[in-house]
Amino acid sequence: MNARRPESSAVLAGSLLLAHPALKDPHFRRTVVLLSTHDADGAMGVVLNRPAGKCLGELDPAFALGALAQVPLFEGGPVQTSQVILCAWRPHPEQDGYQLMFGIDPEKAAELSGEEGVYLRAFLGYAGWTGGQLDNEMKQNTWVVSPLVADLLDDKPDERLWRDLLGQIDHEWKLLADEPEDPSLN
Repeated sequence: MNARRPESSAVLAGSLLLAHPALKDPHFRRTVVLLSTHDADGAMGVVLNRPAGKCLGELDPAFALGALAQVPLFEGGPVQTSQVILCAWRPHPEQDGYQLMFGIDPEKAAELSGEEGVYLRAFLGYAGWTGGQLDNEMKQNTWVVSPLVADLLDDKPDERLWRDLLGQIDHEWKLLADEPEDPSLN
């Protein structure tokens, strides 16, 4: 897997943003953000590795008896944290890519829940950037860009996902990702 360092005008939608190991912001420390949109007006995505420890059916009784009851719930980001966003993605091997679906309605999500190879998650809130904000953060090396790796997304929905993705980039990133929170424990 190769990380890429896009130029400030590069469109990052469909990419994973990995928080730089030095990022201390509690909203984004050691996070993996799946970016759904990125253009001159701003960017939006959801944090993939902050499981809420609940399923959608536990959050809202309207989902408790339906096809979406067991959809895992994640803390999607610090913006509009009471809003539920349903997202799905599925691999397209022949195109070496993925179909991403953000903000899908519950009926469409229920249809997708029965399809093989579809990853479906519910997020409380999202990560958002105003026009130029993410580009500026990229210039300051706040984020490392990685392609979407679906097989890792399903297996490691916590901090391990961040560590594994950084570790696949190169040896130096792996060393940084494996540093303990408290350096005195080294």
